[in-house]
Amino acid sequence: MRTFLEVTTTGSFLLSAEKLHVTQSTISARIKSLENQLNQKLIIRNRNGCSLTTAGRIFQRHAYTAVTSWDKARQEIALPDDMIGTFILGVQLNHWDYFAPSWLNYMQTMAPNIVTRVISEYSISLMNLLKDGLIDMAILYEPIHHPSIKIDKLMDEKLVLVSTEPRSIESGQVEGYVFVDWGYGFTTQHNLAFPDAHNPKISFAIADTALNHVLKNGGSGYFSEASIQPLLKTKQCFLVKDAPIFNRPLYLGYSKNGMNSKLFNDSIKALNQTISSRSKK
Repeated sequence: MRTFLEVTTTGSFLLSAEKLHVTQSTISARIKSLENQLNQKLIIRNRNGCSLTTAGRIFQRHAYTAVTSWDKARQEIALPDDMIGTFILGVQLNHWDYFAPSWLNYMQTMAPNIVTRVISEYSISLMNLLKDGLIDMAILYEPIHHPSIKIDKLMDEKLVLVSTEPRSIESGQVEGYVFVDWGYGFTTQHNLAFPDAHNPKISFAIADTALNHVLKNGGSGYFSEASIQPLLKTKQCFLVKDAPIFNRPLYLGYSKNGMNSKLFNDSIKALNQTISSRSKK
């Protein structure tokens, strides 16, 4: 079911294999096994990726609930005697390094008797988990409004085009360019800014993996401005001259039911301290 959810989220067996650190054949075998157990076709593969069947769409929500409920149950029944509960933060994919380590450290100081956990997923997955009460708070790109969920703008993020060699912006397919999946909104902006550069040769779901590829093999790609500052200083990469800069707002979603609790206030405080400390670096 975890593999099925990855495929439905990414829309690609290749990207799912990359994220789960397995081969595409393993992904295919897992999906086939699941379909055999359910006696239903769940996913249809095509030239542009894959799509869900009617049965697949129905099963998707049940799979989210089953997997996350299992994880939460395993964690809560294993709580030490001196712990009174858990708090789970969901983070938009590619933002783990920015938020998770500092937030966890601050939470351990402010709420030492709470087990804290961070998961990283795409926005649509985080919203589903949030609506089902399986995570407590989520940092995401594209929130979906729901009566029980409050959405606040958290911060703005700049995505900039960098290259391992100094150069200016070019049109069409650029040799060595890698496309990083920063969400649907970024893809839309990217297609408008580069109408002649559809279907890039190399795509990555994970920004860190994409950046390592570019640094090792040469090339270019869009990365968060904060993450590439050290590389600009050491001239391992360069800003591409005249390239458009994409502003991506990050939002904070959380249940209205828990918004006045001490634990909620502690988690917000830890998040603000994380952002403040990172912005000073």
